[in-house]
Amino acid sequence: MARLTLTKASLSEQKKQLRAFTEVLPSLDLKRRQLSAEKAKAKKILVQTQKKLEEIEPEIARELPMLSNELVDLTDIVKVTRVDLGEENLMGTRLPKLDSVTIQVRDYALLGKPFWVDRLVELLKIALETEIQIQIARRRLELLHQAERTVTQRFNLFDKMLIPQTKKNIKKIEIYSADLERAGVVRAKIAKGKKERQRA
Repeated sequence: MARLTLTKASLSEQKKQLRAFTEVLPSLDLKRRQLSAEKAKAKKILVQTQKKLEEIEPEIARELPMLSNELVDLTDIVKVTRVDLGEENLMGTRLPKLDSVTIQVRDYALLGKPFWVDRLVELLKIALETEIQIQIARRRLELLHQAERTVTQRFNLFDKMLIPQTKKNIKKIEIYSADLERAGVVRAKIAKGKKERQRA
C-alpha cells in the first residue's frame, strides 16, 4: 500500500474511496448470497440425479430377472456417440449445461433377441444419459463453489480490510489536520501577544 499523505487532498481521496467501497459491498454480499443459493440448488440436483442412477440397477434386476440367466450378447449394445454442451452465464460464472446426448443403439435382430432386450436398451440409455448429467452437475457445483469462494474473498477484503483501513486513514488525516489548525491558532495568538507587547 502507498504511504499515506496527511493532506486535505488525501482526505478527500480517502473519503471518495470509502464511498466507493461501501457502495460495492452490498452488491458483493448479494452476489455471494445468490451464488450460495444456486450452489445449494445445484447440490440438490446432483443428489437427485445420483439417486435416479442408483434406482436404475434395482429396476433392471426387478423387471428383467432373466438377464442374469441368458446367454445373450449385450456388449456395447448402447453407447454415447455425441454430447452437446451449452453454456449458461450465471452472475458472471460460466456454467456448462447439457443440450443433447446422442446415444447409438447397436443393431440387433428383433426376432433373434429375447423380448426384454428392448426394455433393457431403454433403461441403459437412461442410465448413460443420467451419468452424463451427473458429470455436468458435478462440474457446475465445482464452478459455483469456486465463484462463491472468490466473491466471499472479495467481500471480506472490502468488509474486513479496505473499509476499516480507509476509515482509520480518514481519522488519522482529520486528527492531523485538527492538530495543525490548533497549532496555527496557538501560533497566531502567540504572534498577536508579541505584537501587543512590542507596542506597549
